[in-house]
Amino acid sequence: MKPLILPFLIFTALLAAPPLLLMQAGRADLLIANFWLWFAVLTGLTFIAVASIVIGGRISAENYAQIFLAATVVKLLLCLSFVVVHLLKHQENKLVFASNFFYLYFLNTAFEVYVLLRNLRHQKLK
Repeated sequence: MKPLILPFLIFTALLAAPPLLLMQAGRADLLIANFWLWFAVLTGLTFIAVASIVIGGRISAENYAQIFLAATVVKLLLCLSFVVVHLLKHQENKLVFASNFFYLYFLNTAFEVYVLLRNLRHQKLK
């Protein structure tokens, strides 16, 4: 579990840098009002998904792909339910919301794929 935490913290810092730079440059209008809440929710879901993938892969290497797919689908469904609730409760600029959501969701999913590939490479070397 320790080898997972440092790459995740580095990834989170890199993911937070562009929005922080936008805020420093005075372009906070390109971020939704609850951006940091969305950031925390999506990175938290990603950490839970990645941790469950790594732990599940150690328990049962044969089911690694199924565990990865299950974690990704659960994360997708939870994210979509948060999107529906957010859009029903808040009036946001839809283009800004969509760009913020896809920025967070797809980069978090890319990190999940990176972890998958890294773990599969280690299994192949054994």
